[in-house]
Amino acid sequence: MSSSISLALNPVPGFCVKSNVLQPVVVPRTATSHPPSTPSDALGVLSNTPTTIPKGLKVFVNIAWDTNVPPPPPRSEDVIQKAMRGQDYDGSNSDGWFIPVVVSDLRDDKDKAGQPALVVDCVFNTSIKSRLKEANFKAFIIELALQRVESHTSLLLSRQIGTPNIASKGKPVSRQVLVPGLLFPPGHPHHKSNAKTTLIQELASPTATASAPSVKGIFKSASNTQTPTWTWTPTKDQRKIRFMINVPNLTHTHISNSTLDVEPRRVMLHVPSLYDLDINFDVTPDTEPMATNRRLGEGATELKRLRDLDVDGAKAEWRVAEKAIVLLA
Repeated sequence: MSSSISLALNPVPGFCVKSNVLQPVVVPRTATSHPPSTPSDALGVLSNTPTTIPKGLKVFVNIAWDTNVPPPPPRSEDVIQKAMRGQDYDGSNSDGWFIPVVVSDLRDDKDKAGQPALVVDCVFNTSIKSRLKEANFKAFIIELALQRVESHTSLLLSRQIGTPNIASKGKPVSRQVLVPGLLFPPGHPHHKSNAKTTLIQELASPTATASAPSVKGIFKSASNTQTPTWTWTPTKDQRKIRFMINVPNLTHTHISNSTLDVEPRRVMLHVPSLYDLDINFDVTPDTEPMATNRRLGEGATELKRLRDLDVDGAKAEWRVAEKAIVLLA
């Protein structure tokens, strides 16, 4: 059973922020200004067409709302204020406060003078609107949106922003997205809690489950796939493990058919015709062929001794700029 849910987003415009690109960068992006016709991951991972974005290009960020975006978790006002100030934040802290946001693909547009510009939508849960009258909260939302756009497009955006007197630059794009049910609070109709989690996401880009190949040892690849390299480190508080899986050939086309399964003592990545990875904590590396051990890097024995993974709290991102999938579990 998949822990992800396919949801339709029809964002309602909120307000618009205007920034500009601080340095030229080559980014993978869609070349067309039209929205994609196929489902995309929930943080708008871009296609693999490289495009040079020049310094100074205007970027309009539409802040929009949709009830199908997960709401932030309920927390005390003290915890929320600390998160807004950037204090005590750790992405592995399940007791912390965060705001899910869906970032669209970049699309081409023009400014009032007819000069080329880019537009991107940042879609939040509708409940966020209730606090926008608080100046510090609105500033926090704007900064969060800019950071998310930077994270998922490789753009570096100026913080000298403008606020055009428009609800949005163009109409926010309707789209189908895949969101982990675990991001919704218990009792919510979209909430799901499975013993086994299948996810590849930035906020979320998990897909339907697929049976991983039967393997022996820490991992081995199917004959028509590659075994990606990977590393692991514990988080600062030692509560979770961070896996970095290198997937340089992964594209947006692959992601819709890929699965990342997390079990208490096992992680399995399956990208059809491209990658297969099976990390099994309970298999002793020394019993496997030297060729396999060499791929594990240092620390495989230590990994075997660690406590079970946090399956229900697992989070994964496809970091396009780094060509890697990062899993926290």
